[in-house]
Amino acid sequence: MDAPLDDRALNRALLARQHLLTRATAGVEQVVRDVVGLQAQNPWSPFVGLWSRVAGFRTDALDALLLDRRVVRIAVMRSTVHLVTAADAAVLANLLRPVLHRELRSNPQRRTAADAVDLDLLARSAAAHVGARPQPTTRLGAHLATTWPDVDPKDLAAFARALLPLVQVPPRGLWRGSAAPTLTTLDVWAPGAVAAAGDLADPAVRRRAEEDVVLRYLGAYGPASVADVQTWSGLRGLRAVVDRVRDRLVELPVAPSAASGRARTLLDLPGAPRPDPEHPAPVRYLADYDDVWLAHARRERIIDDVHRRRLQTPNGRSPAAVLVDGRVRATWAVDRARTGDRARATLDVTPLEPLTTRERRGVLEEGEAFVRFVADDAAEHAVRLATG
Repeated sequence: MDAPLDDRALNRALLARQHLLTRATAGVEQVVRDVVGLQAQNPWSPFVGLWSRVAGFRTDALDALLLDRRVVRIAVMRSTVHLVTAADAAVLANLLRPVLHRELRSNPQRRTAADAVDLDLLARSAAAHVGARPQPTTRLGAHLATTWPDVDPKDLAAFARALLPLVQVPPRGLWRGSAAPTLTTLDVWAPGAVAAAGDLADPAVRRRAEEDVVLRYLGAYGPASVADVQTWSGLRGLRAVVDRVRDRLVELPVAPSAASGRARTLLDLPGAPRPDPEHPAPVRYLADYDDVWLAHARRERIIDDVHRRRLQTPNGRSPAAVLVDGRVRATWAVDRARTGDRARATLDVTPLEPLTTRERRGVLEEGEAFVRFVADDAAEHAVRLATG
């Protein structure tokens, strides 16, 4: 049996698969596929994620893919908006529909509203409305309120989001795009991708799709457990799917961690990257909600529990983070100021713990390039690193 993996070995495996150990030279679309999507609640987040993952990344490369409808912004994993390839959206939006359905009744007030609505009729009405022409969320809610005037239009729009694969279309999501979400259905926006996905109502097609998603997750985030796959996706009951592909996986022993004190076994693809734990990990700037530190039930491989608890907020917000030696050890934000007609952007980096002189130098060097990217509309740039 192989020597047990420790958190550092799991960390380097995760970084390698996420193109955070070495930036990818593959195209942007391929990298989006490799990582099975990037969090995109905030439109700028995928641009940051790709800058840290793709060598020479340019914002217009992602803009072009969005305009060509090769990648889309859609609610999938954990019912949150992700940037995924159109081909993946056609599968994920179907498989993950139960996750969005749970959200439909996620609070008592919304559950009461849902009980007052004919959800099948609502789905048909919403699909026809946004299918004829992409509509802002507010207009969709107002349209549905003409049939259900006693229900909050925001709830009605949320029900449509849970029932239908709704794409947020450009200019939403472009580097210089507008802020208002405008929606249409995936089959209208990317009909070829939907047709290529096959009929997921066919049990055999669905089984293959479920198995492929589990294997893709392991390729992007493994080694991992069944609980990890469920945390990433939001789905429940995936053990049966994992059991169906177990003969295509290897079991890897993991040494007891300081957090749990217990040894365990994780699953992985046989040929997946598992670099030397001592492989150097460069500083990387992550967007808020980056899946790299949200995609596991246990996150010791990427962030210390004390830091995770410190950064946790009641509403689940996730700060923009900095990886130092492969782990979340600082947060960042951009402070903008204007003097006359000149804009100045300062990247503020706040360590979560003391950094060595070498680590601070790495944070500053990467930060100098990063602030010029993320604040490319500013005339002056600076990096301010707080004392850890």
